[in-house]
Amino acid sequence: MKNIVRSLTACLLLMSTGVQTTTAGTIVIKTIGHLQKAIDEAKPGDTLLVQSGLYATGNPVTIKQEGTKEQPIVIMAQTAGQAEITGAGGFAIMSPAKYIVISGFKFTHAASTARTGTGTSFCRWTHNIFETEGEGEELTIAGSDHQVDYNTFHNKSTMGRFLAIRGEGSQIAERLWIHHNYFYNFTSQGGKNGAEAFQFGLSGFSMSKSNSIVEYNLFEYCEGENELISVKASAVTLRYNTIRNCKAQFTLRHGNFCQVYGNYFNNTPGLRIFGDDHIIYSNYFETCSMGINIGNGDGEVADGSALTCHDRPDRVLIAFNTLISCKSGSIVMGGRDKGLGATAITVARNIIRGGGPAASITGPYVNPVWEGNMVFNAESKGDMPDGTFTTTDPKLGRGSSETIHLLPGSPAIDAVPAPKGKKAVNPYAAITTDMDGQPRIAPLDAGADEVSTAPVTAKILDPKDVGADVK
Repeated sequence: MKNIVRSLTACLLLMSTGVQTTTAGTIVIKTIGHLQKAIDEAKPGDTLLVQSGLYATGNPVTIKQEGTKEQPIVIMAQTAGQAEITGAGGFAIMSPAKYIVISGFKFTHAASTARTGTGTSFCRWTHNIFETEGEGEELTIAGSDHQVDYNTFHNKSTMGRFLAIRGEGSQIAERLWIHHNYFYNFTSQGGKNGAEAFQFGLSGFSMSKSNSIVEYNLFEYCEGENELISVKASAVTLRYNTIRNCKAQFTLRHGNFCQVYGNYFNNTPGLRIFGDDHIIYSNYFETCSMGINIGNGDGEVADGSALTCHDRPDRVLIAFNTLISCKSGSIVMGGRDKGLGATAITVARNIIRGGGPAASITGPYVNPVWEGNMVFNAESKGDMPDGTFTTTDPKLGRGSSETIHLLPGSPAIDAVPAPKGKKAVNPYAAITTDMDGQPRIAPLDAGADEVSTAPVTAKILDPKDVGADVK
């Protein structure tokens, strides 16, 4: 009898505090007042289920617990999208936290309070909706080895960013995986800086390598400022993302050794490049105001210029892209007073159809390589040198696809033979996949599409493919 009384007393205590244990390791949270206590007592393998309702915070909800790879600590809405965190603070994952999963919430709390801090690792934000209040970031990631996936960031009308990546000291966060997120509806802030939809790093982090992957994200109707995605770090791979109907520009602003491939640009200002040793390939541009904008540098970091400068682009490979009807030009470098221009830029094996001049270069452009491009029905060749392109119809068509591909009989098919000889150097060894995620096999096809029977693993994205509503 005494044991029964003790059990009943324990159950009543749990119910009165708003924390209900349903099974070993699973705790149901009914009030915000005791969410922090449950988090502080969480053990590896525990799941905290937050019941549907509105939860107003007075301070950030701090998480410092450590799960394991096999037994993460999961904090999730019992019904996805039905537990709303509002008020003064969001979830703040702080050192030494690791292996924490935040899932299924709607966040309408104050901006700049949801974060993973420095010293955290292996945490995941998944299937959440971010629509925070006031100026600042919706989510900030500063630790390493984190995953941000299947979230919806939308309806921002203030300064700040949907998503900001930071680091510690001069080292950017490393080995992040950011995928299948939906970034939607960021209204213009009137030309002010500091309103990118997605900012990866800051100038002080730009020389550090991240070795992170940003893939399969969709950006629509974002125009907070002139930069949409602003990369200020080195060694970031951005692939298979879709940028549609955004007035802001995808920008490699600071940093080196980034790879940008298999992305879809539709009705945007395209891609702008600063920094060194980037590889830009297999991207698809259609009806953009411009295609690929090679930045006209105003400094050279390698020679001691400040990290905040527009670092002169050096040794950038721009190859195997398809650019359709880019109004003001497909390959562009604008003027700049006392600009340093760009050096050793390779523009090769791209397909340009329609639009303004194939190339428009204003400013110093030293030791360029132009090779094997196909230009058809453009306004003019512009500054593309004679002998570096053909004007044959590349035979492109939409077919059953939403995007334009090579048709049978296209002269772009097998246009790039494999290097011959034991000592032959393949200048396109880094070009491994096409816009559909299919492997490139020699002889290579010009442009973004490689005709192949291999499975299609990438396409232009729609809202149903990304964000918090994807099951």
